[in-house]
Amino acid sequence: MLLLVFFSPADVLPTGTKDPVDFLAPGVLALAVMSTSMVSLGIGTGFERSYHVLKRLGATPLGRPRLVAAKITSVAVVELVQFAVLVPVGYLLGWSPASTNWPAAIGAVLLGTAAFAGIGLTMAGRLRGEINLAALNGLYLVLLLLGGMVIPFALGLLAAWLAPQALGREAGAEPLVFALFLATALSITALPVIAKTLMDLGLYRSDMGMIVVSAAIFNDLVGWIAFAIIMGMMGTAAAHVDSIPATIGYTLGFVALMLTAGRWAIHRILPALQAYTRWPGGVLSFSLVLALFGAAFTEWIGIHAIFGSFIAGVALGDSPHLRERTRVIIDQFVSFVFAPVFFASIGLRVNFVANFDAALVLTVLLLACVCKLAGGTLGARWGGMSMRDAWAVGFAMNARGAMEIILGLLALEEGIIRERLFVAIVIMAIVTSMLSGPLMSFILHPTRGRRLQDVLSSRLFLKDLHAAGRREAIHELTVLACQTAGLDTDRLEKAVWEREEILPTGIGNGVAIPHARVADVDDALVVAGICETGVDFDAPDGKPAYLIFLIITPEKDPASQLEIGADIARRFQNPAMLDRALHTSSYTEFLALLKSTPEVE
Repeated sequence: MLLLVFFSPADVLPTGTKDPVDFLAPGVLALAVMSTSMVSLGIGTGFERSYHVLKRLGATPLGRPRLVAAKITSVAVVELVQFAVLVPVGYLLGWSPASTNWPAAIGAVLLGTAAFAGIGLTMAGRLRGEINLAALNGLYLVLLLLGGMVIPFALGLLAAWLAPQALGREAGAEPLVFALFLATALSITALPVIAKTLMDLGLYRSDMGMIVVSAAIFNDLVGWIAFAIIMGMMGTAAAHVDSIPATIGYTLGFVALMLTAGRWAIHRILPALQAYTRWPGGVLSFSLVLALFGAAFTEWIGIHAIFGSFIAGVALGDSPHLRERTRVIIDQFVSFVFAPVFFASIGLRVNFVANFDAALVLTVLLLACVCKLAGGTLGARWGGMSMRDAWAVGFAMNARGAMEIILGLLALEEGIIRERLFVAIVIMAIVTSMLSGPLMSFILHPTRGRRLQDVLSSRLFLKDLHAAGRREAIHELTVLACQTAGLDTDRLEKAVWEREEILPTGIGNGVAIPHARVADVDDALVVAGICETGVDFDAPDGKPAYLIFLIITPEKDPASQLEIGADIARRFQNPAMLDRALHTSSYTEFLALLKSTPEVE
C-alpha cells in the first residue's frame, strides 16, 4: 500500500507508463501473492517441521488431506483480504487495468500462488530450523520498520493534504511536495538519540535494542530517500545526477559500499594510524576526512551532506580498533563544538519568538507523538512482542533529533514551509528527544529487578567501618540507617540480629548482606559500609567481609530484598570488583564504579 500511495501521485519512477499507478498496481498485487504464498507459508511450515508439529498433526484424525486443505485455505483467505484492500486503493488512485479479462487474471493469481507456495514448501522441507528462526527474527524488524514508518507517514500525509494552510504550508509550494515533506518529517527517527537512550538503560545489546536500532537505521535511510524524491520533484537535485531513480541507486550503493568494503578498509587502516601517527591527532584527522568525503559524495548525488557523514560515522564507530578514549574525545568534540555551532546557526537564521505559534506547536507535537507511538507500538505487537515491550519500542522510535531539524531547514530554504512550522518542528524534535528516555525507563522499570544503585544514597555510605565483629558492624550500620530514615534503633538492630542468628549473611568474596524486613519503612534502603580490617560473617569460603551492605526492606515487599541481594552477589562475584570498591575514597566514586561497570547476568 505504501508503494501505491507514495509513488502513484508523481512520476518519479521509470515506470514507462503515462500513469504510474497502472504500472505499480499489478506489481504490488504480484508482490502480495509472492509474500503470502512463499514467505509466510514457508516460514510457518518450517517452524512446524522444526518442532515436529507436522508429524503430530499427521497422526491425528485431521489427517494429511485436511491439513493440506487448511494450509491452502489460510493462504487463500489472506490473499483475498490483501486483494480486497489493494484493488480498491488502486482504483481510488486512478488505476485503469489494460485488460478486464478477470477469469484470466484470477487464473494467473492461482498459478502464481501455486508456484510460489511450492517454492516456499520446498525451502521449508529442506532448510534447517535455525534458518527459519533467523527469518522469524527478521520479521520483527520488518514489521517494526513498517509500523514505525508507514503509519506515521500515512497519517502525516493525510493531515498535510487536508489542512495545509493550518500546518504552515508556504503559499507557492506544491501541495503534494508539502504533504510528502510533513509525512517524512513525522516518520523519521533520530538514531543517535535512540542509541544513547538504549545504552543508558542497558538495552543496547539486547534483542529489543538491536531490533530498534536496525529499524531506526532503515527508517532514516528511507526518510532521506523520500526527501531526495521531494527535492527532485522541486527540481533542486544535484546536476551531477540525471534522475531521482539514479539518486536512489547512488544512495543505496554508497550505503552498501561504506558498510561492507568501507568498513573492512577502516578496520585495517586504524591499527596503522594508531601505530605510526601521534594519538589522537592521526585518528581524529582520519575521522574528519572520512566524514567530509561522505558528506561531499552525498551532496554530489543530491542528498544532504549530513547523511554521508552519518553513514561514515556508522562504519567508523563499528571498528573494534577505535579506542574508548578516542570515542570519548570525538563525542566531546562533536557535542561541545559542532553541535552548539549548528544550533546557534539555526537560532540566528529564524526568529523563534516572533514565529512561535502555540497552537501549531501543540498540533505538530501531538501529531508526531500519536503517529510514531501508534506505528512503533503496533509494529512491535504485530511482531510478537509483549505489550510492555511494545510500548517501550514505541517510545524509543518516537525520539527525534537533528535529522528532522535539517529536513525542516532545507524545506524552509526551498520555500516549502513557513518559519512558524519550522519553529514547531524544532520544538517537536527537542521535546520528543527529552521524553523518549524517561518514558522508556518508566515503562520498563517494573520488568527490571531492584538494583543496588537504585537504593543507595550519600547519607547511607560509611567509608570507615571500625567494627571488630558482626554485632558491632550491624550496630554501626543500623544507627546510620535509623538516623537517616527516622527509625527506632533498638527495634531495627534486634530485627537484623535475629535474622543473622538464624543464618549468617556472609555470601563470600569479602561481601556480607545482613538484612531485615520491617513495617516502618515505605521503600527499600541500603547502608553500605567498608571495613579495611574485615569482619567475620561466617561466609561459606571462610573469608572475612570487607564490604557490608545492610538491606532494609518493607514488610509488605519481600521481593525487593531478594532482588537487591541478588544484584550485590552478581556485581561482586569478581574479586577485582571488590578490590576497586575498597579503594574508592567517597560515595561519588563508589556510585560511579557501580554505574560504569557492566552488570553481570
